[in-house]
Amino acid sequence: MNVADLKIKNLVEYRNEIYNIIEIFQDNEKDYFVKIENDIHSFSVPAKAIMPIDITEEWLEKFGFSRTYTSEQRIRYERPETFIKYDIDLSSRKIVEGLKIYGNSIKCKYIHEFQNIFSCLFGKEPAVMNYGLLHTES
Repeated sequence: MNVADLKIKNLVEYRNEIYNIIEIFQDNEKDYFVKIENDIHSFSVPAKAIMPIDITEEWLEKFGFSRTYTSEQRIRYERPETFIKYDIDLSSRKIVEGLKIYGNSIKCKYIHEFQNIFSCLFGKEPAVMNYGLLHTES
């Protein structure tokens, strides 16, 4: 992953497990590393070894979104802040898929991107319901 896209508290995947980033640093050779932890492990790995987590319906619900609309073309999720929505485009072209803030589309395919946008808007991390020990599908 590009270390410039990461920040402390981002959720990432490493070896099919979910981790929280707790530190980002450079070694003497100028390579970037991240210290990651979950309920069982805590260690440092090269930043290029971690993977982003795709936004899925399950993750949207963990971040407080609720399904509010379903059609043959689209599924819409909304947060309690009515100006934040996420559309899942069921068509093959994926034209309307992504995060919407005040009706503006924002490229946001991964969990860490949503966390970063939310944190910039509200000055705090979005609450996540029970992400510990989840395995992702690879």
